[in-house]
Amino acid sequence: MNHVNLIGKISSEPKVTELTNGRKIAQFSISTQETYLDAEGNTKVRKQWHRISAWGRWIKVLEEFGEKGMGLAVEGRLISRFYKAATGERKLVMEVEVNDLVIL
Repeated sequence: MNHVNLIGKISSEPKVTELTNGRKIAQFSISTQETYLDAEGNTKVRKQWHRISAWGRWIKVLEEFGEKGMGLAVEGRLISRFYKAATGERKLVMEVEVNDLVIL
């Protein structure tokens, strides 16, 4: 099973791109944080940033309401893809493809 649930804040404005086939994709990132105790009992916070991609009906929602700093819950699946950088180097990208989202 490939299932991801994240609750965090939008950390980059959603960027909507129209592809050559006419479909649109929204790409952005969200930050999540977790609190834990270290070996000495001190409270620590660990932040993570996650790449997100959204298709279909989520494009309009993100264009209208998505803004940096907004709370967001994302449910989706983890995908990996390769692309060729300007240098010609092959790069790997891991991102969460949205199935459902809730603005918090």
